[in-house]
Amino acid sequence: MEAIRTNGKNKVPVIAVDEEELRTHVSEVVRQSVEETLNGLLDAEADTLCQARRYERNADRASTRAGHYERNLQTKAG
Repeated sequence: MEAIRTNGKNKVPVIAVDEEELRTHVSEVVRQSVEETLNGLLDAEADTLCQARRYERNADRASTRAGHYERNLQTKAG
C-alpha cells in the first residue's frame, strides 16, 4: 500500500478497493435492477391486455399470456 501524505504525516489507506471488481459488481446490480423493472412493466402490460392477472381465472379474461413478440430494446446493462 502506498502512504498518503497529509499535513506532514503519512497515512496508510484503511481499505484497498479493487476498482475493476467494484465496476463489475455495480454493473451486475444495475443489470438485475433493470431486468426486474422491465419484467414488472411487461407483467403489468400483460395483465392489462388480458384483463386478468397471471394465473387468474375469470369469465372476463380477454386472452391468455401465451405468445410473444419482438421488442427493439438495447441497454448497456444487458
